[in-house]
Amino acid sequence: MHFSSCLCTLLVALVYQGTYLSAMDTVIGLYGETVEVPCNNGAPKPKDLFITKWKYDNGDLLTQLKDQDASVIATDQYKDRVSMAENSSLLIAAASLKDEKIFTCMVVAGADISEYPVKLLIHKAPTGVEITALAAELEIGKPTQLGQCSAPDSNPAANITWFKNKKHLVADGKGIIISSKVKVDEVTGLTTTSSTLQYTAEKGDTDALFTCGTLYALSSPVSFTVTYPTERVSLHVISKGPLMEGDNVTLKCKADGNPLPTSFNFHIQRKVVKVENSDSYTVTDVTRDSTGEYKCSIIDNAKMEDSKNITINYLDMSLSPSEKVMKSAGESLALNLQTDASGELRVSWTKDNGKLDKMPKFDKLTYSDSGKYEVVVTMGALIKKASFELVVEGIPVIRRLAKQRGEDGQHKVLTCEAEGSPKPTVAWSVNGTSADESPYVNGKISYKLTIVPTVNLTVVCTVSNELGQDTRAINVSTLFEEVRMDKQGSSDDSDTTKLVVGVIVGLLLATVVVGLAYWLYMKKSKQGSWKTGEKEDGSTEESKKLEEKIEEKLEENSQKVEV
Repeated sequence: MHFSSCLCTLLVALVYQGTYLSAMDTVIGLYGETVEVPCNNGAPKPKDLFITKWKYDNGDLLTQLKDQDASVIATDQYKDRVSMAENSSLLIAAASLKDEKIFTCMVVAGADISEYPVKLLIHKAPTGVEITALAAELEIGKPTQLGQCSAPDSNPAANITWFKNKKHLVADGKGIIISSKVKVDEVTGLTTTSSTLQYTAEKGDTDALFTCGTLYALSSPVSFTVTYPTERVSLHVISKGPLMEGDNVTLKCKADGNPLPTSFNFHIQRKVVKVENSDSYTVTDVTRDSTGEYKCSIIDNAKMEDSKNITINYLDMSLSPSEKVMKSAGESLALNLQTDASGELRVSWTKDNGKLDKMPKFDKLTYSDSGKYEVVVTMGALIKKASFELVVEGIPVIRRLAKQRGEDGQHKVLTCEAEGSPKPTVAWSVNGTSADESPYVNGKISYKLTIVPTVNLTVVCTVSNELGQDTRAINVSTLFEEVRMDKQGSSDDSDTTKLVVGVIVGLLLATVVVGLAYWLYMKKSKQGSWKTGEKEDGSTEESKKLEEKIEEKLEENSQKVEV
């Protein structure tokens, strides 16, 4: 008690000497936390400090003499909540809105008394930000209360802002109307701010995200189903490529309304097909007659429609003849290719898988015309094929019969070349050591026979098929005569020629000699008869006999020449 009375006397005396009052500072503390209220804005203590005291309007809080501990003077709510920091700051624990007051720090140093008033404000962020009372859906052009954003238990009252896709929404009194209200808790003094957004949706808001927030927090985003009537219908033809006969065509009707229409009318070649709970319809096994205009529309508005022209591609082809054809060589064959298509065609021909430059023409058939012909007609992805087999027939004909000496000189090779169809077979008039034949191509074939002739002979080649036959002969000399002539340095053909020429010359000389002898004989006979007076009849008979002998001799020589 003595210390207190002395302190009061001292303070009164100092007041009379002079008091300094500084401008007021403001400190913001957080609700529920320990608040530090600085003395003299945290300036260092004066060297001649004597006493520091904290007070407020209702009384003193605590004092501290130099080099001593602070003493709590308060007897009210601050009795157990206040303390003094090392730097003379006032510490208030468990701050509440009731602590929003003016606290004064009084400092006595030397002969001066200074007071530093500080205004304490207590702030509290909302416990959370949330959008409630959400609209079930938004309809384009219709003002709808989108939701209510709440920021409870804050101080000061929170300012709520609305966002769409992170962009600030500003009230315009038409499409965007924002209204707010603040409610104060009677016990805590804290406020709850509520903000209501009335919004008129647009089509682009279908996937929009709406949020609301304060300075301290942001709500979770919310989105809404935006409904609007159908404004446009589009018809789509589902196909992997050009439509062909026999394809299945799927029609799909799309609308831009939300919710999407679930039922449509499909107009299929002047017939209306109603489809429910689906936006598609499939036309199966289309034909060229399916070409035309197709439409779809929504059921509740027939004017809301779309159409597409669909073309079904087709390709028809016929070929005459189209099977196996039998013809005789020299005849003609008419080909007839007819096509009908929805587009430009490409035609190609092949014979026995070999490409032809153009459509074949058969004015006069030959054996080489035989074969399998195929025509391929294409139009885009469509392909049609047709074929026929042509067989050209004819009686076989021998085109060439020849002989030649073998390379070893020990045999002769006969060649019989024939042409005909069906394939001719060969028959030789003699047997050979070996027989061979060439491939049968384009009605032509060649047969060879190897022989060793020991005498001069005539060989006959006969070719035949089911239509007829042909025969040809050739003379073949012995190898002995040819070998003898070969030794004289002549070839096979020249030896034969020389042999024949020699025989002919010999026979002619013999004939001349016989004729000359006959002439001399006749001459002498006539002279003798004239001298002796004999009749000429006997001489005539003898002459006739002699002539007959000469003719026989000449005939024999002639036969030898032929061989």
